[in-house]
Amino acid sequence: MTLRLATKQQIDYDQKTVYYRNLKTKKEDLTSYDRLVIASGANAVVPNIPGVEASNVYPFTRLKAVQEIKNQLDDYQTVTIIGGGFIGVEVSDQLALLGKKVTLVEGLDRLMAGQFDPEFSEKIKGAVLEEGVEVLVNQFVKELVVEDGKVTQVKTADHTIDTDLVILAIGYRPHTAFAKNEQLEMLGNGAIVIDPSGETSISDVFAAGDCASSLHRQLGDIYLPLATVASKMGRIIGVNVVSDNKKSLEYVGSLGTGAVKVGRYEAGRTGLNEVQAQELGLAYKTTLISTLNHTEYWPDYSDIDIKLIYEVGSKRLLGAQVFGKKDAVLRMTALTTAIHAGLTTDEIGFIDYAYAPPFSTTWEAINIAANTAK
Repeated sequence: MTLRLATKQQIDYDQKTVYYRNLKTKKEDLTSYDRLVIASGANAVVPNIPGVEASNVYPFTRLKAVQEIKNQLDDYQTVTIIGGGFIGVEVSDQLALLGKKVTLVEGLDRLMAGQFDPEFSEKIKGAVLEEGVEVLVNQFVKELVVEDGKVTQVKTADHTIDTDLVILAIGYRPHTAFAKNEQLEMLGNGAIVIDPSGETSISDVFAAGDCASSLHRQLGDIYLPLATVASKMGRIIGVNVVSDNKKSLEYVGSLGTGAVKVGRYEAGRTGLNEVQAQELGLAYKTTLISTLNHTEYWPDYSDIDIKLIYEVGSKRLLGAQVFGKKDAVLRMTALTTAIHAGLTTDEIGFIDYAYAPPFSTTWEAINIAANTAK
């Protein structure tokens, strides 16, 4: 049965009822619940600029939109992507590989600024440029020029870009307006605040995924729309809503771990970046090294860059970023585990990682990075 919440008081948390509309029959009805799960996801951020309603402008959040673009891909030769985060970078790379002329427009001064520190943003930008993508930073889109219902040009303060297709990859907002209630605690952007069991501030009401907050081990309740977190919270809530003890399973918290692939390169991050460490008022140091991904007498070796952020005094690892070619992002598994466990750089420097010439150097790259921490 396909259901959608109706237009009246959609959820009555006191009476434990949900008012809904059946999309097939158009009938509206009331149903009750013992425990309620809200998993309504998020909507793409669509800027309020002229031309954004044109038929060749796509928010890149739903499979339907992706399929429509794929079905018409032969008609599009020049593509403008607005937004230089995970999705914008990944989509620009894939379209460039398909032979499209791609321009990536980012309003901030660097790509993936919310995730990576400047050194790694520059490395990611270099990888994107290497794929033939034009990158414009510090450029907010002012207007989309429309002719016959389709955008033909994208205008910023400094550039006019001819285009056949516009993809919006600016970000997400939680789809939660229907659930709003003075009893329901929300973050400033409308994400529903949940505890480690997935329960909201209203008893017997749970939420998960892109509509909800995420428990970050270092930052607390934040909005972190990642598939990894959503999947784990889905499992936890699935157990708790059918359990006599609705707190029987609780989330250990995330570290905001993420990765991106651009052409031949990979980049990953976990824990705190420098901006986040500064916002928390932490005393920290950093180390940044470039070393080999495996022994140089084995074919196809290449550089891997690793940055560690660690606490002054204790030298406890707070964050890490990596960039390189083959197997660079695999290092994130060990680095994430180290932060989760509260290990220090002194300890990490001598961890017994696996070694064989095709996979590592005798001193694994993570050992080398940790041993440069002073």
